[in-house]
Amino acid sequence: MRSRTAPSLALAAAVALAIAGCSPSIGGGEADEEPTPVQGEVSAPAEPTAVIAATAGPALAVGASQALFASAPLAVVADGDDPAAQLRGASAAVALGVPLLLDGDDAALTAELERLGTEDVLAVGAVELPGGDGESAAEDGTADGAPAVVPAPADDEALAELLGGSAGEPVAVEEGSEAAAVGALERGEFRALVPVGAAAQPEPTSTDDDDDAELPPSTPAEPVTDVVVMSTGAAADVAAVATARAAGADVLVVPGGDPRASSESVQALAERAPAHVLALGDAFGDADTLGWRAATAATGVELPGGGQLVFPGKRYVALYGTPSTTALGVLGEQDVPATIERAAEHAAPYQALTEDTVVPALEIIATVASAGAGGDGNYSNELAVESLRPLVDAAGEAGQYVVLDLQPGRASFLEQAQLYSELLALPHVGLALDPEWNLGPDETHMVQIGSVTSAEINEVVDWLADFTRENALPQKLLVLHQFQVRMIQHIGEVDLSRTELAVLIHADGQGGQGAKQDTWATLRASAPGVEWWGWKNFYDEDLPMLSPEETMRVQPMPHFVSYQ
Repeated sequence: MRSRTAPSLALAAAVALAIAGCSPSIGGGEADEEPTPVQGEVSAPAEPTAVIAATAGPALAVGASQALFASAPLAVVADGDDPAAQLRGASAAVALGVPLLLDGDDAALTAELERLGTEDVLAVGAVELPGGDGESAAEDGTADGAPAVVPAPADDEALAELLGGSAGEPVAVEEGSEAAAVGALERGEFRALVPVGAAAQPEPTSTDDDDDAELPPSTPAEPVTDVVVMSTGAAADVAAVATARAAGADVLVVPGGDPRASSESVQALAERAPAHVLALGDAFGDADTLGWRAATAATGVELPGGGQLVFPGKRYVALYGTPSTTALGVLGEQDVPATIERAAEHAAPYQALTEDTVVPALEIIATVASAGAGGDGNYSNELAVESLRPLVDAAGEAGQYVVLDLQPGRASFLEQAQLYSELLALPHVGLALDPEWNLGPDETHMVQIGSVTSAEINEVVDWLADFTRENALPQKLLVLHQFQVRMIQHIGEVDLSRTELAVLIHADGQGGQGAKQDTWATLRASAPGVEWWGWKNFYDEDLPMLSPEETMRVQPMPHFVSYQ
């Protein structure tokens, strides 16, 4: 690549005087014309949602440039192996409003510079650009027609002057927060980003012309609108994030890659309601997955405890029973206001025992196993939606989660779940399946202990996950009750892949604590793929019932604790 040296002093003076409203002349002739600043052109991503499914910084940088810039006569290229140089390059690129690319993949870098129509490159660090015969970017002897290269000064003030501004105070960047720091840069302003503990600023490339090197006059492209770029915060995202900010896109750091995960990301998307979302890295899944997750987050609706994911970061303490009777658990022992208050009282002691947010909850038996067949012959009494609505609504208003428990008898879990779609359409309502009360065609309650196949569970998983996605609802909790391994047949085939749901196995064993712990261990060993587990405390049947402190010493610590 060829090196760009400084324009003549007369030209520099002409630019300065033109800014002041003067028109200088040289040798009595006509005044020199002010050079027209070069300007690139930004572009929104081609699709409403897109994912750059790369992991390496150079590939992510090229992907972001391709998605957000149609052209860039001026670009910044930084050393792909030097994190400090990349931060410095990010500061320069955002200040100039131009893409930041990284060396390391000659073919991709050359192709992108050609696509952008780049004529001038600001090189930050020991950059190796294609066509340089192995020499640094600023060395002579490079191919004709390649962009001219200006090495970036190592001094902040000198670099700021080269960019046409002032340096200001440098910003110290902690390890792990590099992408977030770049995402906070203001377009058109130079702020040096310096890694905490860095021994020195990156060494610049140098030539005999460096003292006179200048960039051509330039102006940032018109900013892109209605675009949010998501990053997990990985250090490899720095250059791509810088390009996003240079183009004018908002940057949202989403650790883990799911925008539903935190209140911050949910509210940020709800506030911006972007027309385009571009994600950096394969942690975001494919474009379809990103699309429905982002659309859900953009509703701004959150679960009790914050965000739109049931787990991690939350634990639930629930009252179990049904409002129609006191015989099935403590939930039915008082009226609606007292039930809400009692749920909060049960949950309160747990907050001091975990760093997670403790959410009060209600597990309401919506379909109650019956000793008789009933008019429909299914040995299950389905409570009317209208009868449950006051308690469900009161829980939502109080910031409590609700689980609707199904005891289907000879009906199917799926047909009973669909009866309560009106309640499941509420963001704070999940579902529980109780196989103990799931009968075969010739079985009756209290004669046989029921069971369920993985295929029957997966019917509910598919329906509930689709329902959740189609209605842009926060993730739903799906509880599977169990106290014998046989109660869930082929448990390893239960579909845990649908991230619209969080599937939890709830250990329902009662009696002496030794037996309960044995049941807990046996159930967990039978389902190693299940991440979330629940524990039930029985007031009358446990010998003795565990205190909150004792309950939270169960290993692994339960994510859902209910009281019956």
